[in-house]
Amino acid sequence: MNWYLIHTKPRLEQCALENLQQQGFECFLPQIRAEKLRRGKLVEVDEPLFPRYFFIQLDTGNHAQSWHPIRSTKGVSRLVSFGQEPAKVGDDLVDLIRAQCSSGAVQQRHFRPGETLQITDGPFSGLEAIYQMCDGEQRVMVLLNIMSKPVKLSLEPTEVRKIS
Repeated sequence: MNWYLIHTKPRLEQCALENLQQQGFECFLPQIRAEKLRRGKLVEVDEPLFPRYFFIQLDTGNHAQSWHPIRSTKGVSRLVSFGQEPAKVGDDLVDLIRAQCSSGAVQQRHFRPGETLQITDGPFSGLEAIYQMCDGEQRVMVLLNIMSKPVKLSLEPTEVRKIS
């Protein structure tokens, strides 16, 4: 049994994964927890580590399951190949990725502590602030320098933006 790489159609990783698993294939879709701004709130979502790609374990022996249904599976674009030969992925690499993804902690933050933000709404509009943390109530806690004194301020995520 070797690991190979499946290339999916855009945003159909989960669909392709489920369809291949229903056909009896062993698959692994690495996902990370990320913070996203949705409807003005910071929410945690699981998203693919490698958008449009996931791993599939296939056998090459005489009693191996046919690979032909893979191409016609809903959500699958193709089996990644180099020329006519499907690209093998090492077991150690898949094990390492699996270990990294199993933590469950947020690995991609919308704002990072210490990041400079600009307040876009309210009485402090136009001022710069330093992001501290999410306050647990879907708001962001920032540090604003007022009259040479740092002041903590809790704002809606839509009231600040990253300074590029």
